[in-house]
Amino acid sequence: MIRPGTLLGGKYELVSIAGTGGMATVWRALQRGPAGFERTVGLKLMREDTASSQEYLRMFVEEARVASQLSHPNIVQIYDFGSDDGRYFLVMEWVEGLTLADYLHTMHDRGVLPPWPLTAGIALEVLGALAAAHERVDEAGVAAPVFHRDVTPQNMLIGRGGKVKLADFGLARATDRARMTDPYTVKGKLAYLAPELTRGMPASARTDLFSLGIVLWQALAGRRLFHGKDDIETFVAVSRAEVPPLSETRPDVPAEFLSIVERALATDPSDRFESAQQMSRVLAKLIRTSEVSCDARVIAESLQAVVAAREEDG
Repeated sequence: MIRPGTLLGGKYELVSIAGTGGMATVWRALQRGPAGFERTVGLKLMREDTASSQEYLRMFVEEARVASQLSHPNIVQIYDFGSDDGRYFLVMEWVEGLTLADYLHTMHDRGVLPPWPLTAGIALEVLGALAAAHERVDEAGVAAPVFHRDVTPQNMLIGRGGKVKLADFGLARATDRARMTDPYTVKGKLAYLAPELTRGMPASARTDLFSLGIVLWQALAGRRLFHGKDDIETFVAVSRAEVPPLSETRPDVPAEFLSIVERALATDPSDRFESAQQMSRVLAKLIRTSEVSCDARVIAESLQAVVAAREEDG
């Protein structure tokens, strides 16, 4: 039975559960080595009820394969991949902090909306990760972009030092691979899909940017953008992609930043930014000309305040 203290692969000691998803459980673990070597890592272990599924296994292996080939300061790094007693696990960089989902949930529960420069700073960090994935080249120097397909607040990690990292490439598919599932299967968390994906169109850089646009809209507004009482209603809302203006909710946000979010959320993909790099350049220019501060120090200070609030709330 898997419990704290269990040793996997002969060197990874499980400490505590950090989160559970549909396919795997993420543990905080200690990597142990010779001469007393020790470091904290994240260990993603396939759940027992999914370990026998070939489809889940292919997705898990795909995550390890794709993420291990992406090296960037804003992407959670993969250290190892193995199996123990028939259950596969993925060892990755441990980010001490909060997911953006927990960070925003705490703020919104207290009636606080994040300042726009802070939201912009987090967006710049995520865009760095997306640009690295979208612009990936293979060993031969040939373009082999990776589309994340699950850009959600749960997969954005804010570290204690203010660094933001994108995690969980479990739904990503490099374009040098065949589809792993039926082409009509919609992957990703439903409320964060781009509308064209609901019509069976392929994922692209612009679908990832649309998902990021949803995250930014929700961070600024303090509520969900696309939602319904069930999956069918949510699916319909996503397919319609009707985006209420933020100007009334956030009169403090510059029109230029609202325009950036709106462009990322354009229903027609051709009306969105062409790339993560382009969106990043436009956003960085706005920040420079606005002379606001949204660097790692600012993000770290805000995270510290949110962590303190969570501890106060128990």
